[in-house]
Amino acid sequence: MRLAILLLPLALVACGQAERLSRLGRAPEMSPVADPTRDPSWRPVSMPMPAPQEPPLLDNSLWRPGSRTFLRDQRAAQVGDLITILVGISDDAQLQNRTQRSRNGADTVGVPNLLGLETQANRLLPRGANPSSLVSTSGTGTSDGNGQVRRTETVNLRLAATITQVLPNGNMVVQGRQEVRVNAELRELDVRGVVRPQDIGSDNTVRHDRLAEARISYGGRGALSDIQQPRLGQQLIDILSPF
Repeated sequence: MRLAILLLPLALVACGQAERLSRLGRAPEMSPVADPTRDPSWRPVSMPMPAPQEPPLLDNSLWRPGSRTFLRDQRAAQVGDLITILVGISDDAQLQNRTQRSRNGADTVGVPNLLGLETQANRLLPRGANPSSLVSTSGTGTSDGNGQVRRTETVNLRLAATITQVLPNGNMVVQGRQEVRVNAELRELDVRGVVRPQDIGSDNTVRHDRLAEARISYGGRGALSDIQQPRLGQQLIDILSPF
């Protein structure tokens, strides 16, 4: 049983290496274009909904609420429509913390007098023991911690997403995926979230900060990404090492 537990990480490492060996000398394969709702991991989004309201009466009116043009609204509004998402992330965070702690302690315990029984203590205690100072302890502790974090991120991208669901209150669930392969490096961009119809521009675009429950992933696969990652053995040691 213990041998199986020790060999399990090696088996997992071998599986990961087998996938890399299968594409030795070839660029990473692109994913096929498919319906995102067909993915086994896809789940419909459930959000809090307001109480239903009666639609306003628009008798003898040619104007439709929410329209951006007199004749037709060009914005995405139904399942399957496309919408352009503008991803513009520019974050800069700097944190610096320092904690210092020092502690000194000393304790002395003795029984110089206890109903005359201290005279009998020499029979129970080792030779030369003094009942007035049986236990004496001292301790000193010092801790000094200093931490600093500096993080800067800038991402500017555009991609087309598909409306996968229209919620009862009119908000739309969008999901988009983009893959770009340059030489042997495959860059992947995945964006999903919930958008209000009012936040969609007249050019059928929406900014990423208008997406509720936004999930934005930008990464890649290929030779450069493999080199930038620590070896699997090093990752395993970092997880299991208690020091």
